[in-house]
Amino acid sequence: MKQTEFTSALVAEQASFALDLDDQQIARLAALHALIFENNPLLHLLGPCSDEAFAVRHILESLALLKHLPMEATLADVGAGAGLPSLPCLVVREGLNAILIESKQKKVTFLEEAIDRLGLAGRARVIHKQFEETGACEARFVTCRALDKFTKKLPRLLKWSGNRGLLFFGGENLSTALQAQGVQFVQELMPLSERRYLFIRS
Repeated sequence: MKQTEFTSALVAEQASFALDLDDQQIARLAALHALIFENNPLLHLLGPCSDEAFAVRHILESLALLKHLPMEATLADVGAGAGLPSLPCLVVREGLNAILIESKQKKVTFLEEAIDRLGLAGRARVIHKQFEETGACEARFVTCRALDKFTKKLPRLLKWSGNRGLLFFGGENLSTALQAQGVQFVQELMPLSERRYLFIRS
């Protein structure tokens, strides 16, 4: 497989995340990377970053979820946006299913295209609503990585999530907000980072 800056970084840094990706998985993750960058100027899916930073911060950090999920599970991705973290996880683990909840129509269209092009149509579906409008879903786990006004919406998100497992990405401000809501959680520092965390409630 041709090594681009993205794939080179993915291969070089995956061991820090206890991953061993095969060539097919890397190729599909590279396809997701290309699709996001193709649409980013219009949709503002992500802030500007290098290919190497994208590989680590957006793909490998997304895949940090996998060790906290059973081999077969359904994940709700709230404020799915660019499809992170759910789409990389679906690419790498065949037993996962995902419900991507996104309120902005242009991003919904992007997510539907990404799911189709990555061959994930049988395991992922997009809901075009605010999460509060979706009612209870069949997901056992809820993840959130880039929800607008995350800490402000946290009380409503916790109520909506019920007793599901939580896998939230954020910084110290999210830790403080979770503590204020009385949530019992484990805080895991992302490899190769000094201030990005995964917050886990089993």
